Amino acid sequence: MGTPEFAVETLKALVENHFNVVAVVTQPDKAVGRHQTEVQPSEVKKYALEHHLPVLQPEKMKDPEFVEALRSYQANLQVVVAFRMLPEVVWDMPKYGTFNVHAALLPQYRGAAPINWAVINGETQTGVTTFFLDKDIDTGRVIMQKSFDIPDTADVEYVYDGLMHLGAEICLETIQLLMDADGYPESIPQEDLMGNVKRLYDAPKLFKSNCEIDWSRPSKRIYDFIRGLSPYPGAWTTLLGPDGKTVDLKIFKTTKTEKNPGMRPGMIVVYKGVLYITTGDFLLQIDELQMAGKKRMSARDFLNGNKNFDKYTIK
Repeated sequence: MGTPEFAVETLKALVENHFNVVAVVTQPDKAVGRHQTEVQPSEVKKYALEHHLPVLQPEKMKDPEFVEALRSYQANLQVVVAFRMLPEVVWDMPKYGTFNVHAALLPQYRGAAPINWAVINGETQTGVTTFFLDKDIDTGRVIMQKSFDIPDTADVEYVYDGLMHLGAEICLETIQLLMDADGYPESIPQEDLMGNVKRLYDAPKLFKSNCEIDWSRPSKRIYDFIRGLSPYPGAWTTLLGPDGKTVDLKIFKTTKTEKNPGMRPGMIVVYKGVLYITTGDFLLQIDELQMAGKKRMSARDFLNGNKNFDKYTIK
């Protein structure tokens, strides 16, 4: 059970390692395009059809027809990767239950966007967890965990790719554990993993509203915020042009500095062909950006085509 590219790697590992995948469950096809007239299947569906696997696409997970169709496959085990919350009638159906591959070291970063939030919060390590599903979101008993280092220069794309492959690896190892234990491996309540954790971070869904940059924060926090949203969905700010019009600007890559110009946060500074924005402490060098309606480009190329950019202000 899964939908995006992240889940395909695990499905691919199951197929290529000759597990008997009897069916695939994914989201319904999505309307895309400017006029919402084109219908796009999920990445998981594309892979499943290429490999002649039956596909189920329920609108509602409690739909009696879907539940009956799912039951007809008589699966021993269900594997969930980047899907949605399941009702008990679904996760409790197989003999050996249902486990989830989650892109974080639970109990940290429960929720929809664990990879983004780990980078946003400046974590130096994250990982993947397999756990048995229960009634609440991402709270079930942990079966296995694998860690993954986050370099200070890494953005979400790097971490996503690393965890995608690590997720496929931990899935295979978890199934081997299940087979060795006749379906009942040792598992640990998440409460037992709290240890010396001082604070639990959640990983809520990302919307445009929580991707806006707050320039009053320290530059390191903004630096992490930007790379935690790069390349998608992208951290943004609103500019006010000299003509009085506003335009959104996405920022994808920055460099930290220790230059403190003594200016209020959110001021645009162009110095010797380099673009900076002031923060709560130091200047933050802007390296890659995208003006609304334009393509992504280096800040240097952007400045070459926008000679009066220092006349803009951040709204």
